[in-house]
Amino acid sequence: MTGDDRLRADADPPARNEPGPARSDPGATRQRVTGVGGVFWKAADPDALRDWYVERLGLPLDATGVAVLRWRGTDGTDASTVVAPFPADTAYFAPSGAPFMFNFRVADLDAMLDQLRREGCTVLDEIEEMEFGRFGWVIDPEGNKIELWEPVPGK
Repeated sequence: MTGDDRLRADADPPARNEPGPARSDPGATRQRVTGVGGVFWKAADPDALRDWYVERLGLPLDATGVAVLRWRGTDGTDASTVVAPFPADTAYFAPSGAPFMFNFRVADLDAMLDQLRREGCTVLDEIEEMEFGRFGWVIDPEGNKIELWEPVPGK
């Protein structure tokens, strides 16, 4: 399907979250992103910018002061997406020099990272475990750090 085909109203929609064979193992179930866990970007004044998004666009804050959009997954579980500016000098996006980072939800972080490694992707060795889930990172072909999040059930 070409880019022009995607714009046609009568074009078949792209497949969504359907397991398919991995390139490196024709019989394997392919891991997929299950949603957007967060959108993060660098800002000169993250608190003021967060407040602007809250006041002007109505983003809701959670108890910790982070803008969180709540939604229900296709499987019926509660889910959320964080929208957060970071300080301009944050090292959290390193080794990427990009001023943004996407966080994608995954069902099985270990399986996703293993799949990416088998396919020759640059996967950072660190896995971080927190009360709301597990995090790992991959670098895309343009050098952008992408965060992968396996949330605890119901988050």
